[in-house]
Amino acid sequence: MEDIKKIVDECNLKHIAIIMDGNRRWAKEKNLPSAFGHKKGVDALKTIMRAFDDFGIKYLTVYAFSTENWNRKPEEVNFLMDLLGQTLKNELQEMNDNNVVISFIGDTLKLSDKLQEILENAVQTTKNNTGVHLQIAFNYGSRTEITRAVQNIIDENIKEVTEDIISSHLYTNNIPDPDLLIRTGGEMRVSNYLLWQIAYSEFVVTDEFWPDFNRESLIKCIMEYKSRNRRFGK
Repeated sequence: MEDIKKIVDECNLKHIAIIMDGNRRWAKEKNLPSAFGHKKGVDALKTIMRAFDDFGIKYLTVYAFSTENWNRKPEEVNFLMDLLGQTLKNELQEMNDNNVVISFIGDTLKLSDKLQEILENAVQTTKNNTGVHLQIAFNYGSRTEITRAVQNIIDENIKEVTEDIISSHLYTNNIPDPDLLIRTGGEMRVSNYLLWQIAYSEFVVTDEFWPDFNRESLIKCIMEYKSRNRRFGK
């Protein structure tokens, strides 16, 4: 673990974003309902959060529900809403005890009043913590985020628009851009995720489905990141 912490520090690896893909395919391979894959995905997230804490990685952003996911079957959408609410209720005390900071990006105003209350409680309960910052993208779409930012800039009558101005109007305005984007499940696309923020992120795609992604999987991704030469266009 000390070696990984040293590597993380040497690489200045502060923020990893993850597209947690493959829950349904994992369940299908095992002839289980998709709900089992989603529940197992929560367990994988808990494992990865502990690894982040151990390795000294400050920021984790996960894609939990996209604006396009509303097109799934209503029963699956309802399950995912309930899963988020129940997970926060069940895990909030432990996450708070472990000094985790929880925040959400996305259009949460379109969620039910009950779920909004649960999310706000999680944010307020953990806002003064100083450990791993877990940023959950829920009802999130990057094009919607950028469109919202542009509209807010227009509404504020800002005449000179710079990259910094746009960044400051995004959901992620207080969070550094991801150094590394990991996608599980083998798909080679970014799926409308953090399009502005990942301009110079390194990408690692793994064939593992998200429920199977574990501490060792994360270490492999970190080592791959270490091998990259980040030139930033230079």
